[in-house]
Amino acid sequence: MSGGDHGIRHVVWLVLIVLVWTAAQAGARPDGVDMSANIDGHDIAGTSVEKPLRLEPDSTIRVAIELTNNTSDPLEIRHVDLTGHVLGLSFFSYSTAVELAVAPGKSESLRYRLELRGLSGQAIGLIGGELAVYGASGAAVAAIPVITDVRGSLWSVYGLFGIALAVLTALGIADAALTIARHRLSANRWQRGLRVLAPGLGIGLVFAFTASVARWWVPDTGLWLAFAGVSATVAFLLGYAAPTPEPDEDLADDANHSDDVDEAETYRFSAEGPNP
Repeated sequence: MSGGDHGIRHVVWLVLIVLVWTAAQAGARPDGVDMSANIDGHDIAGTSVEKPLRLEPDSTIRVAIELTNNTSDPLEIRHVDLTGHVLGLSFFSYSTAVELAVAPGKSESLRYRLELRGLSGQAIGLIGGELAVYGASGAAVAAIPVITDVRGSLWSVYGLFGIALAVLTALGIADAALTIARHRLSANRWQRGLRVLAPGLGIGLVFAFTASVARWWVPDTGLWLAFAGVSATVAFLLGYAAPTPEPDEDLADDANHSDDVDEAETYRFSAEGPNP
């Protein structure tokens, strides 16, 4: 199997691991804490693909948070994180240390300024994220999902992640095309389908990345898996339904020629007899 196929297979395992990790994190936040927040005067709960939160590298944003403690225990907030993630992986993260105590049944507000230093080298395009507050134990207390429009560089960490996907996919496609051109596909239909599945999977992943960078929509984990699943299924069916490869005619001619030569040599040896 080629390096491109191996690389895409590693991405598949990464996706599965991330899904398990994300599911484990989803239930870690306690109930009973209400949170609202705005950045530069805009309520981040209302962000969407059409109205994302625009983040400019090296700019300063004003963050305002209000927390209501509906539990019977006092609440202590130690830091606030603004993060953007794809497939459960954080591609930009800004953590701010704070000190805020919220008594049971009370509400408190928090305001601070956040400098987006180094954002250009972290991400680009539409990215889903969240603004989360963390307690003294280090566990997330509450969070608000946010859709961000990061005006970073294609050579950022996220951009290079997508470029690596594209390179691996191109290698997989080239290898599959070369195998087909040389009539090296397996005669087994299932093996043929699996042979072209990896490049198809890569096409779906690259398309989801392109949609994010081009700001068409936010490719959350579900969309990434949907695109990858559909393209991989189509590629597998194409390989499965492909005609059974026939032996290379040139190789067959060479084999026949070799047999004719062997027969001629055998006949000559029999006619002349062994040398005295």
